Amino acid sequence: MTARPRFLFDVDFSAGEKVEEAEPTVTLSAHTVALTDAEANGYRKGFAAAEAKGIAEAERAAQLTRERIAAALESIAGALANYQSGLRMLETRLEAESVEVAVAVAKKLVPELIAQEPFAELKALAVDCFMHLFAAPHVVVRVNDALYDEAREHLETIAKTRGFDGRLVVLAEPEIAPGDCRIEWADGGIVRDRAAVEKTIDEAVNRYITTRRGEAGLN
Repeated sequence: MTARPRFLFDVDFSAGEKVEEAEPTVTLSAHTVALTDAEANGYRKGFAAAEAKGIAEAERAAQLTRERIAAALESIAGALANYQSGLRMLETRLEAESVEVAVAVAKKLVPELIAQEPFAELKALAVDCFMHLFAAPHVVVRVNDALYDEAREHLETIAKTRGFDGRLVVLAEPEIAPGDCRIEWADGGIVRDRAAVEKTIDEAVNRYITTRRGEAGLN
C-alpha cells in the first residue's frame, strides 16, 4: 500500500525534492521608500480632506452667523421703525396738547390783562391808524362807555402827535366790550373785536389740533 503524502501542495516534500526560493522583486530600500511615500501621500490626503472639511464647516458657520446677524439687524430695524413711529405720535400728541394749554392760558390771561390796561390795545390800534389818516377830514372812534373819558383824552393826544388835523369824534358805546373799539373814516374803517378774534383763533386751533390728533391716532 502506497503512503499518502502529508501535504497537499504541488510539490511533495516527502519525496525529498529541493524547492527553489523565489527571487524578491522589490528591494528593501525601495520597499522602505515606497512605504514612506505611501504614508506621506496618505497623510497629505488626510490633511487635505480634514482641511477641506474644516473650511466647509467654517463657511457654514460663517453663513449661519451672517444669517443670524442679518435677522438681528432686520429685527433691530423693525424695532427702530416702531420706536420712531411711536415717538412721532408722542411728539404730535404733546404738540397738540401744548397748543391746547397755550390757548387755555391765553384765554385766562387776556381778560386779566385787559382789565389792568383796558386802553392798551385800543391805543396801539389808534397809533397805527392815525399814521395813515393824517389827511382824513374826520375820524370817529367808538369805545366802551366806561372808557370814554380816558379814551377821548388819549386819542386826542395821539391824533395831534401823529399830525392829524381833521375832526376827531369819540363816542361811547355800551355794547362794545372793554378793550375793543371801532375806528371809522370817510372811506373805510377798522374793528377791534376780541370775541370775533377769539372765535377765529378757536376755529383755527381746533382744526389744527383735530388734524394733529388724527395723525397721532388719538381721534
